[in-house]
Amino acid sequence: MKRVVAIILFVLLADQALKVWVKLTFTIGQHVPEDPNGWYYLHFIENEGMAFGMKLGGEYGKLALTWLRIIAVVAIGFALRRMVAHHASRLQVVSVALVLAGALGNIIDSTFYGMLFSASTPYEVAKLLPAEGGYAGLFHGAVVDMFHFPVWRGSLPAWMPWVGGDYFEFFQPVFNIADASITVGIALFIIAQRRIKHVRAIEPEPQGAGPEVTVAEPGERG
Repeated sequence: MKRVVAIILFVLLADQALKVWVKLTFTIGQHVPEDPNGWYYLHFIENEGMAFGMKLGGEYGKLALTWLRIIAVVAIGFALRRMVAHHASRLQVVSVALVLAGALGNIIDSTFYGMLFSASTPYEVAKLLPAEGGYAGLFHGAVVDMFHFPVWRGSLPAWMPWVGGDYFEFFQPVFNIADASITVGIALFIIAQRRIKHVRAIEPEPQGAGPEVTVAEPGERG
């Protein structure tokens, strides 16, 4: 259990330290290095939705999303505790711990950042605990994203139906450490499940006690 707690704390601290630094250093939309043509850079955006920019619309959608995250974290926490108690495989436990840590990291943003920081704008860096109050209320904060890896950018071949000649960028979404932790955790969990199925498939069937032998009573012998 100590190892599980250490993994969760490490991901949380790294995620929040980077987010706070970006929030207090970058203007919204700023990227480093300044040349945006490289295959990686930090690009500060704020995401009001789910991982990799997906979102639910409107104020109530944002509130519902935050509560869904909280409910999901509670459920994952109980599942992780049960897995540890039942001595699940190390890979399974680590994978779920990474998912839990990532979910917690993004919940902190969406729950508290609106009250802790002033708004980030293209012209002004946010302030921590501003005298005039934060940019949003409880549960209405935006998640800080900053990693961008446009490994390839260009126009799609003209022969491709419907999208031929269109501009395409891979990988387009901007994400954070918490998103990466969730993605890696899910991938590891799938690998762990496949390993378990493979082991079960190659395990020999339990050997029986052999053919049953019936012993006749003395009076039944012919």
